[in-house]
Amino acid sequence: MDRPEISPREAEVLAALREHLSNAQIARRMQVSVRTVESHVSSLLRKLGAGDRRTLARMAEPAAAGGAAPRPSGIPGNWTTFVGRSREVATVLDRIGRGGLVTLLGPGGVGKTRLAAAVAEAVAADRPGGVTFVDLVAVRAGFVLPALAGSLGVAERPPRSLADAVIDTLRGERPLLVLDTCEHLVDDVGPLVARVLAHCPGTTVLATSRQRLGVTGEHLVLVAPLSLGGDAQRLFLDRARTASPDFAADPALLAEICARLDGLPLAIELAAARSASLGAEGLLAALDDRLRLLTGGRRTDARHRSLHDVLQWSHDLLDEPERAMFRRLSVFAGGFDLAAAEAVVPERSRGELTDLIGCLADKSLLIHRVAFGGRSRWRLLDTVRAFGERQLVEAGEAAEVRRRHLDWAAVTAQALAPNASGAWAAGFDEVADDLRAALARTNPGPDDTAYRLAVGLARLAFARGSFAEAAQHYRAASARADDATRAVGDLRHAADAAVVVSDGPEALRLLLEAADRASATGEARAGALAHAVIVAVRYAADFTEPVTRPARAQLLRRAAAATDGTDPATAALLAAAKAWDELGEPLTAAASVTAARIAVRAARRTGDPALVALCLDALGTAAVQLGRPLRAHHIAQLRIKVVSELAPHDPAGAAEITDAHHVAVSAALAAGDLPAARTAVRRAETHDPVGSHPYLAMPRRIRVLALSGRFDEAVAAAQILWDNWLRDGRPVMAWMSSALAVVALVHGLRGDKQDDLWRSRALAVAGHADPRRSGDLAAVTAFADARIAVHTGDTSRAVALVEQCSAEFPERWWEGTPGPPGPSSPSWPADPTPPRRSPGPRRRRRNIVGPRRC
Repeated sequence: MDRPEISPREAEVLAALREHLSNAQIARRMQVSVRTVESHVSSLLRKLGAGDRRTLARMAEPAAAGGAAPRPSGIPGNWTTFVGRSREVATVLDRIGRGGLVTLLGPGGVGKTRLAAAVAEAVAADRPGGVTFVDLVAVRAGFVLPALAGSLGVAERPPRSLADAVIDTLRGERPLLVLDTCEHLVDDVGPLVARVLAHCPGTTVLATSRQRLGVTGEHLVLVAPLSLGGDAQRLFLDRARTASPDFAADPALLAEICARLDGLPLAIELAAARSASLGAEGLLAALDDRLRLLTGGRRTDARHRSLHDVLQWSHDLLDEPERAMFRRLSVFAGGFDLAAAEAVVPERSRGELTDLIGCLADKSLLIHRVAFGGRSRWRLLDTVRAFGERQLVEAGEAAEVRRRHLDWAAVTAQALAPNASGAWAAGFDEVADDLRAALARTNPGPDDTAYRLAVGLARLAFARGSFAEAAQHYRAASARADDATRAVGDLRHAADAAVVVSDGPEALRLLLEAADRASATGEARAGALAHAVIVAVRYAADFTEPVTRPARAQLLRRAAAATDGTDPATAALLAAAKAWDELGEPLTAAASVTAARIAVRAARRTGDPALVALCLDALGTAAVQLGRPLRAHHIAQLRIKVVSELAPHDPAGAAEITDAHHVAVSAALAAGDLPAARTAVRRAETHDPVGSHPYLAMPRRIRVLALSGRFDEAVAAAQILWDNWLRDGRPVMAWMSSALAVVALVHGLRGDKQDDLWRSRALAVAGHADPRRSGDLAAVTAFADARIAVHTGDTSRAVALVEQCSAEFPERWWEGTPGPPGPSSPSWPADPTPPRRSPGPRRRRRNIVGPRRC
C-alpha cells in the first residue's frame, strides 16, 4: 500500500515526534501555535492509521532509516550535477572523519561551496547528529551566531546565552556543521568555531573560505582549479549540453577553452552557458579576444584575473536591458522573488522581468530555486554579485537602486505580521538577510522609511525568538525616528527586550536614555523614568551594584515633575513605581501594599493588560513580604488571566507573560497548592515565550516534583540540570539554587547520604559559600534541614532548626511551603495536606524583594 501523501509541515512534525518532543516543544521549534501542532498530529494519526503519538514516533523511525539518505539542512536546492573532484572528496572525507575543523581554502569561483555540499550529502546518512549547512554569503559581522542558530532551529532562551543554546544543540552524536563563505567574517567565525569545538568534541566543522580561520588545530585542504586533462572538459561539456543537448566539440578545442579559463569552475560554467549561441570555435575566438584585451597579454595572478575577465566578458555579451537588470538585482544580499525584482526595477512590466530573469539564469548569472510554498526565487553567487555591485556603482545607479531596495524592505517587514499560524516565519527567514542589509546601509537620523524597516525588523526578530537582536533594531529605530515620542517608545521596547534576556542593567540604561530623548516635561519622560525605578527594584537580582533608595527617589521626583497628572497611563506607572520603590526597602511591607493597590486601580483604568499585570505583581510581592502566601497565590492566578490577553510577540507583553508564569509556580508552592503548581508548570511550557528554556523550566519542575513526593523524577531532572550547568561553564544562576537545595532535602529524607553533595551544588550554582548570604537559599535550606531533622528524629538539632525556620529571610517565597510527604510506603502520596491559612507574621521582618528569575 502506498504511503499517504504528507505535507512538508506534517513531515516536520513527524520528524519531531521521532525525537519524542512534546507539542509545546514542536511549536517552539516550528514557530507555530500549539493548536497548529495538535492539528498536524491529528492529521498524521488519521493518514497513517496510528493509534497514538508513540506509534507515530515508531512509524517515523523506519522512514528516517530507510530509503534515500537524509538531506543536510540548509543546502540550497537545484544543484547541477557534481563533476570530478574525486581525489578532493576522498581527502575531505578522510579529514572530517577525524573531527575538528577542516577548511576548504581557495580563490573565488574555484568550487569550494560545491565541494562542501557534495561532501555534506555524502556523509549525511553516517552522521546521527545530522548535517547542517550554513550559508554565510549574505551574513554581516555580528550576525554569524544568529545565522547559525537559525539554521539549527535554535532560539534564544534567556537568560541562557544564544551561544550556549547552540553549543547544547551541537552536543549530539557526531554532527557535521558546514560554514560556507567565511572569508568576510573570519573575526566572528574563528572564535565561534573554537568555542564549539572546545565544548562539543564530537562536532566536526567543515568551512569554506578564501583565508584560514586561524583556529588551533585547523586543517587546510587547498581547493585547486579543475585538472585540464579531464575534469575541466567534463564540466564544460556537462554545462554546455544543459544549454544545448546536441553540443559537440573537438576535445583539443575544449582543452584550449578550459586552459584559457585556468580550470576555474565558475568561469567554465559562465563560458559554457554561451556555447549554444557561439559554438566552440566562436566561443574560443570571442574569449581569446576578450582576455587579450583585458590582460594586455600578461598572466599575472591568472586565477583571479581570469575569473574577473570572464565575468566582464559575460557581462559585455548581455544586451543593455539584461545588463541593467543584472546590476540592479545585485542589490539583493540573500535572494529575491519576482515581486522583489519589480520593486527595484519598476520600469519593467512583470512579463519583461520574467523574460530578463530567465535570460540571466540561462547564462548562469542567476541561480534559481523553488522556495517554501512552491514560489520561485533567484540569487547571485557572491562573486557574481560583487561584480554586479561594482557595475551598479560605475553606472551611477547605486543610490537610487539601494533606495528602492530600502523601500521594498520596509514594506516587506511591515507586511510580515507575526501570527499564531507560524507561516510568516518561513517568509521572514527568506528575506531576513536583505532586511538587515538594507537597514545597515542607512545612517542614523530622521528617515521614515528606514524607521519603518527598523521597527518591522525588530518586531519580526523578537517574534522569531532573537530577543537581543530585536533590542538592537529597536535602538536603531530610535536613532531614525522623526520625533521624540517615537524614539522614546522604541527605546522602551528595547528595554523590554533586554528584560526578557535578563539584562536589567541594560534595560535601566535604555530607559534613562529614553528619558533623556524626551522633552524636559511630558508624559513620555515621566513614563520612562517611572519604568526605570520599577526595573531597578523588580529585577534587582540582575544588578551587581543595586540602585540605591536615594537614586530611586531622585528618579521618582523627576518623573513626577515631568507630568501634569492628566494621563492615566503615566499616573498608573508612577503609582507602580512608588509601590516597587517601597518593596525595595526593609520595614515597608504595609506601605507597599497600599501603594500597590493604588497602582492596580490606576492601571485598570487604562485598560492596558501589561500595566495591570505589572501592578498586580507589585501587590503579590507585597503579600509575600507580609507573610500571606495564600493571598499572593490568588493574585498570581489573577495575573495569569490578565496576561492571557497579551501578545507574546510584543516585548512588553512577553516580559509580563514570562514573569507571570514563573511567579505563578512560586506562589502556588508557597501556598502549598501543589496541584496548582503542577498545572502552572505545564501551562508555562506552552504559553511562556521562553518557557521551554531548561534553566527556567527545569528548576520549576524539580521543585514541584520533589514537593509532590515524586522523588525519582526530581533527582533525575536535577542531575540533568547540574550536568548542563557544568557544560556551560558554571555560570552563577542564583535562581536555580533552591531547586538543587530541594533535591538535598529529597536525599536527606531518603537517608542515602547524598544531601551534603546537593547542598554544596546548590551553593556552587548560587555563587556563595554560605547559604545565609543567598536570598534564594536561606529560607529553603533552613526548611530542608528542619524537615530532615524531624523526619530522622534528630531531636538534638530539631528544635533549633525549627526555630531557625521562623528567622528573618531575604526571600519569603518559601515561608509556609509544606514539606514533601514522608516515605511511609514504596508508593508515596502525590499531594500533601491541603494548604493552611497563614496567620501572618508575628513581628516585622527585614524583607528584600527576591530575584525575579526563580
